[in-house]
Amino acid sequence: MKHLKAFEDALGEIHGEGRYRVFIDLQRQRGKFPKAIARFEDGEREVTIWCSNDYLGMGQDEDVINAMHTAIDSFGAGSGGTRNISGTTRYHVDLERELADLHQKEAALLFTSGYVSNEATLSTLGKILPNLIIYSDSLNHASMIEGIRRSGADRRIFRHNDVDHLRALLELDDPERPKLIAFESVYSMDGDFGRMQEICDLADEFNALTYLDEVHAMGLYGENGAGVAEMLNLADRIDIIEGTLAKGYGVMGGYIAGHETVIDSIRSMASGFIFTTSTCPVMAAGALASVSKLRTDEGRRLRSLHQENAALLKKKFADAGLPVMDSPSHIVPLMVGDPERCKALSDTLLFDFGIYVQPINYPTVPRGTERLRFTPSPVHDGAMMDELVAAILAVWKQLGLDKAA
Repeated sequence: MKHLKAFEDALGEIHGEGRYRVFIDLQRQRGKFPKAIARFEDGEREVTIWCSNDYLGMGQDEDVINAMHTAIDSFGAGSGGTRNISGTTRYHVDLERELADLHQKEAALLFTSGYVSNEATLSTLGKILPNLIIYSDSLNHASMIEGIRRSGADRRIFRHNDVDHLRALLELDDPERPKLIAFESVYSMDGDFGRMQEICDLADEFNALTYLDEVHAMGLYGENGAGVAEMLNLADRIDIIEGTLAKGYGVMGGYIAGHETVIDSIRSMASGFIFTTSTCPVMAAGALASVSKLRTDEGRRLRSLHQENAALLKKKFADAGLPVMDSPSHIVPLMVGDPERCKALSDTLLFDFGIYVQPINYPTVPRGTERLRFTPSPVHDGAMMDELVAAILAVWKQLGLDKAA
């Protein structure tokens, strides 16, 4: 093959930095989450999953699964094409209506993933708004960064959650130019919240649009699971809300919600929407069932238990002297700070203790801040947590890692 050495060198560099990623073959078992079967070359063993983004276990929910069975029995497997040609079904329409109502917006638009919804929407906004300036939090997700890059708009990067820096950047620009502030509600690697109230105030002062990524909050916060904006009663001050159906809702897909004219413009102009085969009806049906269920008392019960378990695991880590990062959300990051030992810690937990948690290395996080990222769900219990802490302590000492001060 031509130029093969360039590919070999690229992989060699990743291996040399200790951040080569190996996929674990997991066989999840219906109704047994967070337990799964990991398949290795020398056999299989049961493991406990500690890093799933199916935060509430809705991918195993009976109502969701039954809705998906009904849809596939009625509609078949694929969607049949793009939404413009033959890929729109009753499930797509009903799900968009449900999501718009969830966020108290006029309309919503489905995409095949959260990555695509961010990339397609942000890149299209630059085409709709001439001379647009986009102000982006420095820790925004790669999909937002790529969408902003492709938008052709001028970019201003403000230091993470630093509203004083954001204000300074806004003050430097022409007040007549259109502006948009793009940020997240929950930053998934550190687990902190975006400073939504202050950003909305700045947006009002400088006549800027607001674009909020609620991906890691959907289903998990607010009375109806509509995210942090709902929890803070700020949804009406957010112009475009972007979310996913693949994390708290346990299925797959992404979406945006906002003013009907804004959503219709994105629908009509975003190449990432126009030229992509639509979400399969079975996925839309499952997502619709999940969104609907998490708006009920059962959803509120799951959210409460989820927060309790996250707080409990943080406390157990802290009591054991482990360097758990300060996080107000459901994300529980444990700082390691070295890519090779982070991977060694993850591997040893898996092979020796049946505990599955993946290392988080560069480029997902900056070099020197490598970590394990735990996401306890409502079905992780105290006994599982005690086993986890004991295993980490044993491997931590073996690897010569420092405990928290």
